[in-house]
Amino acid sequence: MKNYAKLPYFIIFSVIVLMFACNQANNSKEKETILKGSTTIYVDETLTPIVEDQVAVFESKYEAKIKLIPKSESETVNSLFNEKAAIVILSRNLSNKELKIFDQRKITPKVTVFATDAVAFITNKNNNDTIVALKDVISFMQGRPVASIKGLVFDNPNSSTVRYMNSLAGLKAIPEKGVFSFKTNDEVIKYVSENEGMIGVVGVNWLSQPMPTMQKYVDNVNTLGVIGDKSDKSYTPSQNNIAEGKYPLARDLYIINCQGYSGLGMGFASFVAGDIGQRIILKSGLLPVRIPGRNIKIRKQIENDKK
Repeated sequence: MKNYAKLPYFIIFSVIVLMFACNQANNSKEKETILKGSTTIYVDETLTPIVEDQVAVFESKYEAKIKLIPKSESETVNSLFNEKAAIVILSRNLSNKELKIFDQRKITPKVTVFATDAVAFITNKNNNDTIVALKDVISFMQGRPVASIKGLVFDNPNSSTVRYMNSLAGLKAIPEKGVFSFKTNDEVIKYVSENEGMIGVVGVNWLSQPMPTMQKYVDNVNTLGVIGDKSDKSYTPSQNNIAEGKYPLARDLYIINCQGYSGLGMGFASFVAGDIGQRIILKSGLLPVRIPGRNIKIRKQIENDKK
């Protein structure tokens, strides 16, 4: 009889525990909003500098914590499919084949274009050549000898720069002869700064915003002017040349949000595409999608405001 008497109390206690657990679960879901909480973003490592700048400012303005995980492009894309990540930043959009995977999961990725980046060619400061023809780089990748090119140096076999250049050359894999790869853009810059005759292939943001420890290596390389297929003139990857469509190796940057709900992915994408985020892009040397406006007061207005 004693055991049966205790049964209602046990049931009541179990119900209370269950309600508390459910409440905690709901609270954990409610912790993340578009401007509050924490999340993880996988980023193509060639884009890391500009994304780090955006995250730093975003976190300073809101009660948000974003963990950035830099990976190669292929690893970043795969993180979406194996559900390690719900938000990624890439230098390309998802393909139709990739989108079908999310259709099957009943998720519609929200894609935000936020800037235009560029692939840059660099050489040692002591090299006499300051110009390279894109067709010569492609010929070298295809296995044909080019007198002005001793070798090409990439950051990572699975990087976006390798995929981009392979696409231009009509290749499926990085060539073995005369083409070398490291792990990061910093390693490429350091190697080229210490070895003459090599051409490094890097994301331009690594040159415009180097870490303090990398500045001496960046100072010892030249960014080559590139002659494209549509012109006989060479152009460097400057903000102006990218904006005017003159530099032949420009590429758009994308935030791809597959969270499926209104979380930090949505808030961060809106921030980067908004006025403050676009000003950060402009200051970095990349090309923002929208040029931030400037408010100019003429002298007469200032005097009237003082009265």
